[in-house]
Amino acid sequence: VQDPLSELVKIDPKSIGVGEYQHDVNQKSLEGALSFVVETAVNQVGVDVNTASRSLLQYVSGLTPTIAQNIIDYREENGAITHNKEIAKVKRLGAKTFEQSIGFMRIVGGKEPLDNTSIHPESYNVANQLLTEIEMTTHDLGTEKLKLALNKIDIVAMAEKLNIGQPTLEDIINSLIAPNRDPRDEFETPILKSDVLSIEDLTKNMKLSGTVRNVVDFGAFVDIGVKQDGLVHVSKLAKKFVKNPMDIVSVGDIVDVWILDIDDKKGKVSLTMIDPNG
Repeated sequence: VQDPLSELVKIDPKSIGVGEYQHDVNQKSLEGALSFVVETAVNQVGVDVNTASRSLLQYVSGLTPTIAQNIIDYREENGAITHNKEIAKVKRLGAKTFEQSIGFMRIVGGKEPLDNTSIHPESYNVANQLLTEIEMTTHDLGTEKLKLALNKIDIVAMAEKLNIGQPTLEDIINSLIAPNRDPRDEFETPILKSDVLSIEDLTKNMKLSGTVRNVVDFGAFVDIGVKQDGLVHVSKLAKKFVKNPMDIVSVGDIVDVWILDIDDKKGKVSLTMIDPNG
């Protein structure tokens, strides 16, 4: 999947599983917290308004499932959206909703290059003034020459000249330098073996890199690139005694593991984070 987030949003957050005590907490509070995390992730990344599904659009700040469907209906009736002003024409998408949501929607290959950045339309004038100051245009977005020019700017002086705050100016500059920047690109990812696709490809003592998916009292489950996550028992997390697995690993950590045991019939894999050669 090229964009896992667009598929993950189709799953009810509660169905993903958040640990062994999931059903012991207030379900309404849990649902609210999980939905907030999903919404935050979607808005940090941004969505392509012309390709996003209803499931993805509904998590954009300010949008509802109904408005998300109306955007899709508008696309089907009028073709691809080419300018942010078109979004304001969508049924039930009022001025306040537009103002709240437009900064998280992207229009790729549209009439306004800034529509494919995280810059809010309210700041387009400032962005264009900045480009004029350095003798550039929106057609230079993402180019090396624009990056060099923007990096030479005196942030304090320019912010004062444009009558905006320094943090706002820095955000605009970052968006002009890398209009297609995806915060997920900055995340560390495990280097998975291309020849390990299923449990049958595993062998004892094989070293793998994986991502911690869940931490429980008795150890941690690690995604090693096969269908079933492997278990690192608490006794195999470190050479020293470990009382609480969370003192050693957290969800999302990239770790090196070695295969301890493989149960093909049950589809279970036992792992260790202790180097057998060390």
